[in-house]
Amino acid sequence: MQSAPNLIRILTVDDHPLLRKGIAALVNGEPDLKLVAEAANGEEAIEAFRSHRPDVTLMDLQMPGMDGTTAIGRIRDEFPDARIIVLTTYTGDAQVLRALRAGARAYILKGHVHKELLETIRAVHSGQKRIPPDIAAELAEHAMDDELTEREIEVLKLVAAGNANKHIADQLSIGEATVKSHVSNILSKLGANDRSHAVTIGLQRGIIELDLPQK
Repeated sequence: MQSAPNLIRILTVDDHPLLRKGIAALVNGEPDLKLVAEAANGEEAIEAFRSHRPDVTLMDLQMPGMDGTTAIGRIRDEFPDARIIVLTTYTGDAQVLRALRAGARAYILKGHVHKELLETIRAVHSGQKRIPPDIAAELAEHAMDDELTEREIEVLKLVAAGNANKHIADQLSIGEATVKSHVSNILSKLGANDRSHAVTIGLQRGIIELDLPQK
C-alpha cells in the first residue's frame, strides 16, 4: 500500500520514549503527516534516515552517545537536502548557533510542541526556516561577541569540572601560564567576573554542557 502523494513523512529522534510517543500521537492525528521512524540517539538517527529518507526530521540535541548537533551534521553531509527541526529544552545561543551551522532549519522548545510543532513541520517541508522570536533575539544579542576558541572551550569545561589551573595544564599538556592566559581570555569574552561566573554563563548560553549519564 503506497502512501498518499502529499503525505509528509517524519522521523523523530529523542532518548525519551514518552516524548516520542506524544509526538507520534500528535503527528499521526493529522491527515497530511505520518511518523515513519523513531530513533533514540544520533547513531540510530543516521541509520533511520538512510533507511526511511524522511521528508522532515525532529532532532533532540542532548542525548547519550552521539548528540543531535553531530547527527545533524552527519546527515546533512550525506543528504544535503535533509530538512531537520531541532526539538529541545535548551535555549542557549551558542547551542542554537551550532545546530543551525550544522544544517538545522528550525528550532522548537519542547514546551511549545503542542502549539508550534505541526505548523513548523509544514513550514520546513515547504522550504521555510523557523526560529522563535525570543531565540532570534538572543542570537542577535551575542552576534558581535568574540567566540571562544576550541581550546578555550576545553579549558572552560575543565574549570566547570572543578579543576585548578595546574590540573588543567596537566590534562591538556600545556603550561600553567598558558592556562591562566586562556582563563583570562574566557572571562573577557564572556564578560564574566570570575571563574564561577564564566561557568554559569557558559552553561546558560550552551557553550558548555553538563555530561549526561549513560542510560
